[in-house]
Amino acid sequence: MTEQADRQPERTVVSGDPYHLDPAGTREPPTTWRGSVRFFGPGLIVSASIVGAGELITATALGAQAGFVLLWLVVFSTLVKVAVQVEMARYSIATGLGAMEGYTRVPPRFRNISWVFILWALLALSKLVQTGGLIGGMAAALSLLFPIGSAPLETTSLTIWAIVVTVVAVVSLYANKYGLIEKVAVFLTLLFVVVTLVITLGLPATDFAYSGGDLASGLSMSLPAGAIGVALAMFGLTGVASEEITAYTYWCLEKGYARWSGPNDGSPEYRRRARGWIAVMQRDAVVSWGIYTVSTMAFYIMGAAVLNPQGLSPAGNDMIRILSQTYSSVLGDWGRIVYLLGAVAALGSTIWAAIPSWSRSWANAMSILGMFDWTDARRRNRWMRVFIVALPVIWLLTYMWIAAPFVMILIGGVAGGIFLAAVAVAAWYLRFRYVDPELRGGRFSTAALTVSAVAILLLGVYTALSSAGLMEVG
Repeated sequence: MTEQADRQPERTVVSGDPYHLDPAGTREPPTTWRGSVRFFGPGLIVSASIVGAGELITATALGAQAGFVLLWLVVFSTLVKVAVQVEMARYSIATGLGAMEGYTRVPPRFRNISWVFILWALLALSKLVQTGGLIGGMAAALSLLFPIGSAPLETTSLTIWAIVVTVVAVVSLYANKYGLIEKVAVFLTLLFVVVTLVITLGLPATDFAYSGGDLASGLSMSLPAGAIGVALAMFGLTGVASEEITAYTYWCLEKGYARWSGPNDGSPEYRRRARGWIAVMQRDAVVSWGIYTVSTMAFYIMGAAVLNPQGLSPAGNDMIRILSQTYSSVLGDWGRIVYLLGAVAALGSTIWAAIPSWSRSWANAMSILGMFDWTDARRRNRWMRVFIVALPVIWLLTYMWIAAPFVMILIGGVAGGIFLAAVAVAAWYLRFRYVDPELRGGRFSTAALTVSAVAILLLGVYTALSSAGLMEVG
């Protein structure tokens, strides 16, 4: 039966309510990588969300500061967080519940609300400021490509493009269909991966050439004393973050992994199906990790090869402007256009994925607070649409008020680093409290989660202390 499932040209997105585990909605999982590929998607949406302002701006800036020496840390910092992402998704497949409802279960609790949920609320409020930086960053890239009403990066052009980006995002996402979100995310992801690889692999033919020796030195796992602060920043700012881990659980549910597994009736058939769909999810997460790690490395190499030798460490819109001018001077105007198209694709993909991701978290939070019944599919979709409209408008207003994308991104980065530690604790608790022992995976899964949780907890402690001015690392 499973071999037949590998070959069937059936729908690859669940039909019916993905949040309702109906015994009639079960489906046999594919058993091979080849069969699983058709059911990938949640990880590609996460990849679209990750490789945006965080990697385009911060990874490039970190490469500019440290040079090639910390290239290895890109791989480590992205890889070590995947275990927590997988465990939260495992919980969702096993229970049919999203991350937000999992967070409310972690003790200690205050009147049915967990401390993890409270930390999420603080993160969500800070992200209202940070995510405005995404709109500002994309407005900047579009302003450089097609200035409207004034010169590039001047107030009029930036404002017009920021409004256009917001309106287009709201109108295109209002339908709130998982299939559409996945398809556009995949297209944008492939576009920015191709563009960034073309630019990065083309650098050796320019005045900013790097060698195999540079790459080898960057992968030698050395950590100069003066680069410790940059290394900690890289670990916190690259790879899957707390909001992506949270969103991944909803995308796994809406793809169908939990509904196809069915409700846990204690039968061997259920456990076999659930293990199979969890395996598909793990493959999806691995592919996602590969995509955003390669893209992050490409952005980092751009900073190390182009900006570091010149002693430049620009931030925010200056990063986009200086790199576009650099490629123009070296490769001609086509180089500038290719880079800016890559920037638009990266930032656009993040906005495209972030709006519906946050709309699900916010809507689920409202249901937890008693605003509506989450099991009511119509009301759930209506609330999601409310936030699909409201959140981008708030982000636009915060951008127009603060107008400093880099600062806005860092504000959310600090809150995200602290909340990521809480997510690691939640993943560990939920795994052993609510996931069937036969679905938890083996020793490797336990060891990976342990390493991931410890590293993330240490990062959270450092972020909290350093943001309070109690610790400085050079």
